[in-house]
Amino acid sequence: MKDEKFSFVFLGQSILRYRVPKDVVDEINSTYEKFRTKKKFPHMGTRLIGKIRNEHSLFWNSSDETKYKKHNFLSEKVLHFFKEKINHYLVWNRIKQSQYKINSIWVNEMKAGEYNPIHIHSGDLYTGLSSVMFLRLPKSYGKEWAREDNPTNGRLQIISNATGYFAKTDYSPSNIQEGDFILFPYDVRHTVYPFRGKGKRRTLSMNVDVHYNPFESTRA
Repeated sequence: MKDEKFSFVFLGQSILRYRVPKDVVDEINSTYEKFRTKKKFPHMGTRLIGKIRNEHSLFWNSSDETKYKKHNFLSEKVLHFFKEKINHYLVWNRIKQSQYKINSIWVNEMKAGEYNPIHIHSGDLYTGLSSVMFLRLPKSYGKEWAREDNPTNGRLQIISNATGYFAKTDYSPSNIQEGDFILFPYDVRHTVYPFRGKGKRRTLSMNVDVHYNPFESTRA
């Protein structure tokens, strides 16, 4: 496996942060804008917890086809990028005897006042990985009513299951830029706060089912 440039934080589980090549970000944005205009994307709002008007599916490979048939609007290059990072996460965390399947990929496009409540993810399995990729950010998240030195408008907050005085209990990624990509387990709680700016906050989420041998993965 080639060397990866990434950062990480432990919240009882590993949260890994990568940079996405600009051509991959540009292609996802272009694909979203092209098919969004043509109203080709299935709307995800009824399946997701987010209080967001524009939530649209780019990829659906779930065994549950009661609401959506399997579809894919993404190129092999984009899917290859995701697979590289999934493989890196699993190897780096010493997850052994694993098999994975990308279950779903969708875009959340938030505007002022919209937000994502605290939640976790799942797919066809309850074990897996989810993610946040930052595709477009507004120029301003609006005025902070308090603590301008510690802004929370539009912020992603990842909440730990860890406890204890010296445990790191949450993580709000700083200096977020378009092209940042954060990968974490399904059962890690997270939320996105509303903002007051005029622009839009566009992110991509992905669910990846991971079947693995937990006994082998605990061995040195």
